[in-house]
Amino acid sequence: MKLLEGKTVIITGASRGIGRGIAKTFTAQGCAVAFTYNSSKEAADSLIKELNVYNVQVKGYQSNAANFDHAQQLVEDVLKDFGSLDILINNAGITKDNLLIRMSEDDFDKVVEVNLKSIFNMTKAVQRTFLKQRKGSIIHISSVVGVKGNAGQANYAASKAGMIGFSKSVALELGSRNIRSNVIAPGFIETEMTEKLSEDLVQGWRDGIPLKRGGQPEDIANACVFLASDLSSYITGQVLHVDGGMLT
Repeated sequence: MKLLEGKTVIITGASRGIGRGIAKTFTAQGCAVAFTYNSSKEAADSLIKELNVYNVQVKGYQSNAANFDHAQQLVEDVLKDFGSLDILINNAGITKDNLLIRMSEDDFDKVVEVNLKSIFNMTKAVQRTFLKQRKGSIIHISSVVGVKGNAGQANYAASKAGMIGFSKSVALELGSRNIRSNVIAPGFIETEMTEKLSEDLVQGWRDGIPLKRGGQPEDIANACVFLASDLSSYITGQVLHVDGGMLT
């Protein structure tokens, strides 16, 4: 039997990168997938076409997780369309990198809103359903930068560190109802964003990682499968580093 057969997941920000990789791996494991995208309907449609080969229910929703009302409406729509909900993956995120001296207030606010407020909105939106059924798994995609910090990313690091504190608090609050909350902290993951960088720069990053390679979206997706499945039923409030040993 597939590890996620009969389960339904919401993945925010799944039309590209890590989110897309999670969606593909989850459908391959028999999970019905509801995903959000912000603006690229073309990318969302192409993902649906890709996922249809797995013969599980898949639907994309244009929705902004950073908007409280949008998050509430999304969960209502998913429950209506899918009939159930078992897993939430808070993946949507942006960067607006700059040294602090050059970072505008808007650059800080926008990153915190999209990366951190969205997980409050989405967790609040699924909470009632999970409480009623007395089970659920919530997975937040943070970053090694949220653990160690990074020059030029004070806004991003703050938002990703905030995720960790939020997840641990949720784990303590909801554990008695069999609702689990965990964080995955990816290291250097090679996606279409990194393809725009020079090969020398990327190779330099790879050389600094003990496993001597960048991660793939599938590496994060496999960790998500573990935390979403019953294999991790006694794990909550944790931060799983998927970084090739970068922070060892």
